[in-house]
Amino acid sequence: MSAVSLNNIVKRFGNFTAVHEMSLEIPEGSFVTLLGPSGCGKTTTLRMIAGLLDPTEGEISIKGRRMNDVPIHKRNLGLVFQNYALFPHKTVAENVAFGLNYRNVGKEDVKRKVAEALELVQLPHLGNRYPKELSGGQQQRIALARAIVIEPDVLLLDEPLSALDANLREDMRVELKRIQQSIGVTTVFVTHDQTEALAMSDRIIVMSNGRVEQAGAPEEVYNTPATEFVAKFLGASNLLPAHCKDVSGSGVALELPGFPDISIPPDRAPKISGTGPAQLVVRAEKLHLKPQGTPADGYLAVDALVENVDYQGQSARYFVRVGDHQMQAINMIEDHPFAAGSRAVLQFRAKDCAALPVESHS
Repeated sequence: MSAVSLNNIVKRFGNFTAVHEMSLEIPEGSFVTLLGPSGCGKTTTLRMIAGLLDPTEGEISIKGRRMNDVPIHKRNLGLVFQNYALFPHKTVAENVAFGLNYRNVGKEDVKRKVAEALELVQLPHLGNRYPKELSGGQQQRIALARAIVIEPDVLLLDEPLSALDANLREDMRVELKRIQQSIGVTTVFVTHDQTEALAMSDRIIVMSNGRVEQAGAPEEVYNTPATEFVAKFLGASNLLPAHCKDVSGSGVALELPGFPDISIPPDRAPKISGTGPAQLVVRAEKLHLKPQGTPADGYLAVDALVENVDYQGQSARYFVRVGDHQMQAINMIEDHPFAAGSRAVLQFRAKDCAALPVESHS
């Protein structure tokens, strides 16, 4: 059974439609991320699931029960927001116990459940502290403990890591996934950070302008983008104009000026149905920059001019010119990166590419 079901959800604010006819099934126990840029409708969708906003059209169900007219406090949901929303005048233990106090739970049970929740977030010793005495990461964990102590049907997380610095964010990402897996709670996570989405999710819902662009496992969404938007938003991609000259069971044959002919595996070009204009999609980390004269060894190879280098420590992002195209390649480096102005060979494999039809932008 789906833990959350959205059926043709629409949300309008006056003449502006924030979410367009969105349908979604979120499986029980899964970690699903709504991913997209600011203003794409992901937080609006989360707030409708929470009961903080009413949908203009459509139906929301949680565990098979229609929720459209059910107030937030009767939905048995755990919520964690960007600002944590801890009560400054209450201790950590009182903050965590807050939801239990409205659920007719006995004093001893409250004490036990709070202790278990603090143990789960690895802060069992901080019950008597106040929020102002905690670091940002600790406050985030307490907000999470407060959300899970009520044993919610669904845990809703709205950009909960965005206020943390980069290193702490990475630590909390791992911690959050550990906690979710240990208690098995269905989780809906909102972020604009693609790294978070790829690292944490069982399923990613990529949104743009209030619509779902693609839904699938992280590997599927990353390796086989369904639209130009997904290809550009997720990771660093090169999109090159191509012509599809043949579609068969063995692959999609593309030709590109200045490149060898390429046959893309069928599963990497599911939207290509016939000959005509197309786009080749190749991720920046799948392009390998090699010294001139390096044997191709089964790779497709083209001559390239290094125009710019973005040195990143263990890796470098190269902006290279291939004929009329500027492309970017992200490579690990052993010693020194290729210098700007140098000539090199760009190598890649057809099986690492994807193909899309050309979209109209009317």
